Amino acid sequence: MKLWKRNAVVAAIVVFVCAAVYLNWTYEQETDAGKVLGQAELVGAESSDPLLTGGAADPSASPAVSAAVSPAPSPTAAQTSDYFASARLNRQEARDSALSLLQDAAANEEADAATLTELNEAIETMASSTVSEAQIENLVIAKGYADCVAFLNEGSASIVVAPVEGGLTEADVARIAEIVTDETGLTSSQIKIIECE
Repeated sequence: MKLWKRNAVVAAIVVFVCAAVYLNWTYEQETDAGKVLGQAELVGAESSDPLLTGGAADPSASPAVSAAVSPAPSPTAAQTSDYFASARLNRQEARDSALSLLQDAAANEEADAATLTELNEAIETMASSTVSEAQIENLVIAKGYADCVAFLNEGSASIVVAPVEGGLTEADVARIAEIVTDETGLTSSQIKIIECE
């Protein structure tokens, strides 16, 4: 009876973590790309903050201030870059939370061998997914795409690619799908490729 309860708890934790990752990802898709939480804008080139001025008495001598007032990249490029950074951060935070839960459950002194084995397998799967996502992202970028973020789930993959001039073509989709298939062993029908807007 204890084994069944522990297995049910582990399965419930895994389901909740997967649901949280999915909900977080869909929420990020729906948020306004122009709004970035925590983004600050330096108005004017004067600041008495030593962190912004690099400790210099003259604000104009500071590289941080001069960089803050220099022209920003085009809004589309900045928004796209912010999306990918935000998506990676959210994915990592969700993963860290799930890993913490799994490690806490594995550290439970009352856990039996079968439960510990399942927890360790879940941790190994998570680590493997993390490595595969990084590999996919690096290989897609190496093929000439500006940026990419990969989300691997059990039996599926979603790949978000930075916008390309003229939109993604069938050749682009095939090239990216081949990278994902080689890295994960998934079939083309299990892979979703999305162009970031």
